[in-house]
Amino acid sequence: MAQRGIREYDGKRILAQNWEDYFGNDFEYDFKSILITPETDMDKIPEEYPWVNETPLVAKPDMLFGKRGKLGLIFFKKEKPGDVTWEDAKQWIKQKMTEEVEINGVKGKLTHFLVEPFVPHDQSDEYYVAITTGEDEDIIYMSAHGGIEVEENWDKVVEVKIPITASDEEIKKIIRENVPADIKDKENYAEFVYRLYKLFRDLHFAYLEINPLVMVGNKIYPLDFVGRLDDTAQFVAGKKWGDIEFPAGFGGELSPEEKYIKEMDEKSGASLKLTILNPKGRIWTLVAGGGASVVYADTVADLGAVKELANYGEYSGNPSRTETREYVKTVFDLMTRERHPQGDKILIIGGAIANFTDVAKTFDGIIDAMNEYADKLKEVGVKIYVRRGGPNYEVGLKRIKEAAEKLGIPIEVYGPETHMTEIVRKAIDENKVA
Repeated sequence: MAQRGIREYDGKRILAQNWEDYFGNDFEYDFKSILITPETDMDKIPEEYPWVNETPLVAKPDMLFGKRGKLGLIFFKKEKPGDVTWEDAKQWIKQKMTEEVEINGVKGKLTHFLVEPFVPHDQSDEYYVAITTGEDEDIIYMSAHGGIEVEENWDKVVEVKIPITASDEEIKKIIRENVPADIKDKENYAEFVYRLYKLFRDLHFAYLEINPLVMVGNKIYPLDFVGRLDDTAQFVAGKKWGDIEFPAGFGGELSPEEKYIKEMDEKSGASLKLTILNPKGRIWTLVAGGGASVVYADTVADLGAVKELANYGEYSGNPSRTETREYVKTVFDLMTRERHPQGDKILIIGGAIANFTDVAKTFDGIIDAMNEYADKLKEVGVKIYVRRGGPNYEVGLKRIKEAAEKLGIPIEVYGPETHMTEIVRKAIDENKVA
C-alpha cells in the first residue's frame, strides 16, 4: 500500500460526494469550499460561487502541511472574527502567493489556497477524530478537546483499536463504549464516528483526521481535514474519490522528469515511480518493485553512501517494453548530464525474484534506452550492476550483458543465486564510493 496525501479541499469534497451514502439525512454537511490556484481567475469567483459575497470567510494554504494556525497562515480578523470579505481574502491570497515562506526548514512559495465560510462556534463544540490503519487493526482517536492545542492535550485523547474482523455491531459497540466522557452529545458523536469509520474503510483511506470537528446538533463542520489514500486502490474506489490529485508536499514541487513519470504512471496499469534525491549523485537505480526499491535504498544508506544516492523509484507491475524504455530514458537523461568528479557513475539494475513481470521484456526496454544513450553513458562514465530473477530472467540477463558489451559499457550480471543487494556492496566497494 502506498499512502498518498491529498489536499484538504479534496478530502472535504470526497466527504461531501459520499455524504448521502454514509450519513444520509441523520447528519448535515453544507459543503462550501473553493480551491484557489495560480491559474484561478479570482475576479470570476463571485460569479461562480455567489456565497462568497453573502458570508464571512476564512482563507488558508492547502499544501499538505499542518499547524497553519500556529504559523499565522489562517486568515481571519482576530479583532473582528467573521469580518473577512471576499476582497479581503483575495488580496491576502495574492500577497501570500508573492512571498517566500519557510515551513519546517523548507523554503518555497504558497500556490494553493482554500476559501470557506467562517463558522462561528463555541470552543466547547470543537472535537477531534482521527483514524489510521495498523497491521492487524484500525485505530480511532477521539477527544473532546480539538483545535490547535490538541497535541498539548494528547493525554485526553482516547485510542480505540478496531479489529479488522469486527462486525458492524461490534464496531458500533467499541466506539460507543470508548467515547470520552466530556463530549456533550456522546450518542451523536459516536454515531458520526462510526459512519466516518465506514467511509474511511470503504474508500480506502490510510489516514483521516478532522481537527477541529465542530458538531452543533446534527450539523457537522469539518473545519480542518487531513487525508491520505491508498493509491493502489484507485481501481476499486476511484469513482468515489472522483477527480483526485496526489500533490507533492510544500517545497516538494515535482521536476519535469518526475512529472513525466507521474503522468506515465497515471495512464499505465503498471507502477512507475521516480523521485530525484541528488541529481549530482554517483549511484543511480533502476529497481523493479516497490518493496525492493526500499530495500536497495536502505542498503545504500547502511553502507554509508546515502549522500551519493541520486534517485529513488520503481518500475513494476509488468510494464510494457515501451513504458520501460521511456522510464529508463528519463533516468539516463538525468544521470548523463555531467561527469562525477570521483569517477564512474554506478547504475544498479535490481529487484527481487519477479512473480509475473516478464524480465526479458522489461530488459528489452532497458536495452532500447541503452542503445539510444550509449554515447552519453560512455562519455560520463557509467558502470552497470545487474541482479534479477523471475520469468525469462536468463534470457533477459543474457541480452543485457551482450548489449552492454557490444556498446562498450562495463557491466556485471547476476541471477537469483546472488543475494538481492549483494550488487550494492560490490558496486560501492569496487568503485570506492565515499
